[in-house]
Amino acid sequence: MDPDIVAKAFVEHYYNTFDASRANLVTLYQETSMMTFEGQKHQGPASIVAKLTGLPFQQCKHAISTVDCQPSGPAGGMIVFVSGMLQLAGEEHHLRFSQLFHLIPTPQGSFFVQNDIFRLNYG
Repeated sequence: MDPDIVAKAFVEHYYNTFDASRANLVTLYQETSMMTFEGQKHQGPASIVAKLTGLPFQQCKHAISTVDCQPSGPAGGMIVFVSGMLQLAGEEHHLRFSQLFHLIPTPQGSFFVQNDIFRLNYG
């Protein structure tokens, strides 16, 4: 399994789901999963998705610029670093962002997000 292909497929799925229905991201996280969103830490699927669905906008569209991937650990995990822009509905300007995912394989052959770090890039 080519990590770059897996990373790109994950990124496409994640942001398409985020843009369509953030609540559906719950299946990508487990109880040990952690997300840091602009410095605020959340653990577990319920807390993470509560943060994402509670963001103060209804619609947005992500445009991905880069996806970098590295294998991580002997169990087949991977680190995925994403940069891009997001456009909020009704806003004129794009916002630049960076996001890092640590993906861990599941016994069923898919991946879950163990760690998720999101930051807007100002300036």
